[in-house]
Amino acid sequence: MRSARLSRLFPACRQPITGRFPYPQNTALASHLESLVRLNGGIPATIGVLNGTARVGLNAEELIELTASAGRHDTKKVSHRDLGYICGLGMAGRKLNGGTTIAGTMVLAHLAGIRIFATGGLGGVHRDGENSMDISADLTELGRTPVAVVSSGCKSFLDIPKTLEYLETQGVYVGTFADGRPGKVEFPAFWTRDSGISSPTVIQDEQEAAAVIHAQSTLGLSSGLLFANPVPAQHSVSNAQMHSVMTQAVLDAKDSGSTGSENTPFILARIRELTGGQTVTANRALVESNVIRGTKVACGLAKLRASALEGPHGNQSSATEVMPLIAGNPPQTSILNTGQRNLHAPGIPGTRTDVFVAGSLAIDLSCDFKPKLGLNSQNSPRLQTSNPAAISQALGGVGHNIATAIHYLGTAVQLCSIIGDDQPGATAKNMLIGKGLSTSGIIVRTRFARTAQYVAVNDSEKNLVLAMADMAILEGCPAEIDTIWKPHLDMQKPKWLVVDANWDSNGLQQWLRYGKTADAKIAFEPVSVAKAQRIFASSPNSNFELGVLPDHAVSLTTPNAMELASMHTAAREAGQFERDDWWQVIDAMTLSSSGSRDKLLSMTNNALVDEGIPQQSIQLLPFIPTILTKLGNKGVLMTQILKPGDDRLTSTAHSKYILSRADVDHQTMGGVYMRLFPPAEIVPTNDIVSVNGVGDTFLGIIIAGLAKENPKSLIHLIHIAQQGSIKTLKSKEAVSPEIKKLRTLL
Repeated sequence: MRSARLSRLFPACRQPITGRFPYPQNTALASHLESLVRLNGGIPATIGVLNGTARVGLNAEELIELTASAGRHDTKKVSHRDLGYICGLGMAGRKLNGGTTIAGTMVLAHLAGIRIFATGGLGGVHRDGENSMDISADLTELGRTPVAVVSSGCKSFLDIPKTLEYLETQGVYVGTFADGRPGKVEFPAFWTRDSGISSPTVIQDEQEAAAVIHAQSTLGLSSGLLFANPVPAQHSVSNAQMHSVMTQAVLDAKDSGSTGSENTPFILARIRELTGGQTVTANRALVESNVIRGTKVACGLAKLRASALEGPHGNQSSATEVMPLIAGNPPQTSILNTGQRNLHAPGIPGTRTDVFVAGSLAIDLSCDFKPKLGLNSQNSPRLQTSNPAAISQALGGVGHNIATAIHYLGTAVQLCSIIGDDQPGATAKNMLIGKGLSTSGIIVRTRFARTAQYVAVNDSEKNLVLAMADMAILEGCPAEIDTIWKPHLDMQKPKWLVVDANWDSNGLQQWLRYGKTADAKIAFEPVSVAKAQRIFASSPNSNFELGVLPDHAVSLTTPNAMELASMHTAAREAGQFERDDWWQVIDAMTLSSSGSRDKLLSMTNNALVDEGIPQQSIQLLPFIPTILTKLGNKGVLMTQILKPGDDRLTSTAHSKYILSRADVDHQTMGGVYMRLFPPAEIVPTNDIVSVNGVGDTFLGIIIAGLAKENPKSLIHLIHIAQQGSIKTLKSKEAVSPEIKKLRTLL
């Protein structure tokens, strides 16, 4: 198998598992290349198709199992066309191993979010290819998959001029590293530094290569890039010698009748014989060189991404988007580091992230009513007619907005969502890539699927009047939750899973069940009054029931007042407040019925108590032990069950916020904490640009802070989240990039 990927400063390396490096030499080479990755700033991991499953991250035993399968009849050569076949057979019970070609590796790299990988040599156009049509799928893949490949050119028995011409037609950038040589250089021919063919462009160093990749990604271009790295000079076979050997090997192949997929292996074996093994030494040297070069390019790309994320006011960036990959000739293994980015396919786990966000990704249209002065005195648009407006487009969706906020604050996050194979979907994907967000959890549906869109109609003061949302693509309990995201979730075991209510009740329940199985804390974003009820809705053919403390699935939610009331109504109508386990938690709170209103008034105010917001929060606490109710310009109401031993239970400063105390010997509850946080700022109407994404920013900042290695208190994070929400309120973006300035406060 072949892929290795880098995030942060992680490069990847390639190890062949059959062919030139049979077992156990291939295992030893794999270990050596891992060492090279580490020495140059990387963290290696191995990916491959093992027992019918595309794996990201193999341990030592799995790596040995994979490399030991070299030469077996059931170890397959896996190209683009074969991935569905070998993974499908694995799902059906026929579990095969496979080594990926460069084309297959690029697909997996892109699906797993890998931006760069290093390999030995590229496939190409075979001699007489204009008649035989023997053209490597590697070239086609480079034309359609945005992954950068570092290789030592292509083997000299191929038609290099036609190969370069084909790559140009496919829109693939090709550059050769100068490697200390002045002026123009030749495109390398694998074992030899010079092919007699001038390189289309020259790259001076790894920093230039990183800049080209970064620019390609920023522009949203969908083709790959080829960086040719010549074999080290001391190991290069002379061009004249290789020409003679190659001519003989090609003639021998023709005489033997070796064609198609058998042609290249025959020629390679014959070259090894004719050079007395000199090409084997050169092959090992160039693989090592490409791994080192790929690692350095990854480091440069990481720095560029970090600078882009920081901006003029930012601080240290996580740079988790940079994932160089290493690959080799089929079949083989490759080294992969921890990281995240691009699309997922069945059976392909991703890499380490701290937060998963499962929710909507949508194109947002904001229509702000603009009455003409003197002609219309009202501030709201008229119904059943057209109205003058300022209309803007942005990338949105609740899940996207939350993930963006988390990403801006330097926490590794993966968005899990679905887009259609349509223009809005292409726009959404390109906009994600442009802002540096991972697309590794984004699924493209090709049949009868519309990318989600949201249209907001606002009055002249930017307050929402009416919204239309097409989120049907997330409904219908998508099979992707089981086949793609669950395996990734199980492998990653993120600290937090954020789920928005755009999923239907079946899908929502699946996410809650799988998140709990993965030991992730779960945050629920209700989205809207109607959708907030889905968390308590019963589903056909499902016995799922939201657990209560201490067996609760959801740890935190951030509804507004109307969504809170909707959740409360749904729970009551579903009979949730009649459950014995719910009553056990309520009784443990030891809330006094006498004087309870006065107690609530002392902690909140008349308006909130009259509206029933504190009371509704308390009744929902057994299901969700932390509820942060967003109250607009009235602030945020925090209602929380405290664990036994919580410092606030004995703190004088917090005593006024302790609503009740549980019995001292209670195992799971210490008391109930209720606190009303005033707004961070009252924003004048003229300063409000858009209300879209304000609540999503709030939750995103909270989760970004809680997912840190040593998280600060939730009270501290609420203050920071309020500040970030204000920045989004004043921004045309769904999540203001200005929240990056808050990173040091988390």
